[in-house]
Amino acid sequence: MNKIGVGIIGCGNISAAYLRLAPQFKALEMRAVADLNMDAARARAEEFGVRAETVDDLLAADDIELILNLTIPDAHFAVSKAILEAGKHAYSEKPLVLSLEEGEELRALADSKGLRVGSAPDTWMGGAHQAARAAIDEGKVGTVTAGTAHVMSHGMEHWHPNPDFFFLPGGGPMLDLGPYYITNLVQLLGPVDKLAALTSMAADTRTITSEPRKGETVPVKTPTNIHALLHFKSGATITVSTSWDVWAHRHGNMELYGTEGTLFVPDPNFFGGKVEYAGRDGQISEMHQPEHPFGIANEGERANYRTAGLADMAQAIVEDRPHRCSLELALHVVEVMTGVLKSGESGEFVKMTTTCERPKAVTPDEASKLLG
Repeated sequence: MNKIGVGIIGCGNISAAYLRLAPQFKALEMRAVADLNMDAARARAEEFGVRAETVDDLLAADDIELILNLTIPDAHFAVSKAILEAGKHAYSEKPLVLSLEEGEELRALADSKGLRVGSAPDTWMGGAHQAARAAIDEGKVGTVTAGTAHVMSHGMEHWHPNPDFFFLPGGGPMLDLGPYYITNLVQLLGPVDKLAALTSMAADTRTITSEPRKGETVPVKTPTNIHALLHFKSGATITVSTSWDVWAHRHGNMELYGTEGTLFVPDPNFFGGKVEYAGRDGQISEMHQPEHPFGIANEGERANYRTAGLADMAQAIVEDRPHRCSLELALHVVEVMTGVLKSGESGEFVKMTTTCERPKAVTPDEASKLLG
């Protein structure tokens, strides 16, 4: 198979994961990295045996067809737009953009140039979440009518070296962690048609307890406690809670309630995990999961195949087929998340103006085709 030459803009923490995991996938060849901080670019390039470029040189490089945008969320739109204007396909870390308007501008630009846009997350492609999807599609729990999803902790200032942007507009638990949960719900249940939410924040500053900035305070300018009710076109109603104002809780990551039973889905932030099921008798047991390439532990006890979405997009370009982590999927998720924040401000229901198809399932055979 022809390999797609890939470059990276943004050499922060997440870039190491993509560079480390990319060699597993047959359609990808990581060739260069760039960053406004050239010392960071050179360090990452030396670590992984690729070349370091300025951002402008990477955008102009003849051997780069697809650029991975790993900048901070507030820069995602501008950088992805520059990638498309340079005539290259763009794949962004989550969230794709911070507004529907930005996403629509990227869509129009990509369409005008015959280019593709993709976006993380791709964890929904993991073995556990595909097993949950197969169970739903096979009617194991009947029709899903309701459910819950929770991702709650006490924030990033306890471990991240520079947590400032997590607490500014464009950050917060919904836009930072919500993409994993909302995207997984959409691939399981289909698109959302309306929603309502309540939002708040516990404090207007946070004190960093991680090094090297321990003791510094950062301002909080976006809600850190968000509770939303999503109504899906399928008829399902799902409660989604994202919060960085919680010290401890006992909520499950994701539970889906059907007319014939309940499905317990593991953390959508990861590819693997245990899927559990209860029928009408209420007895909970582990559900059998067929062996899936994206569910096999490859980093200690954890399955980590981040880059699968990028690899699927690269292979889709070669094969001239739709890619799964599409702009349409990502933009619908962006509208859901920003709609939640809008509802929190207005106190009113928000109707969605976008929709999307459920992305194509990732069967074990389909996953194997992506791996080298």
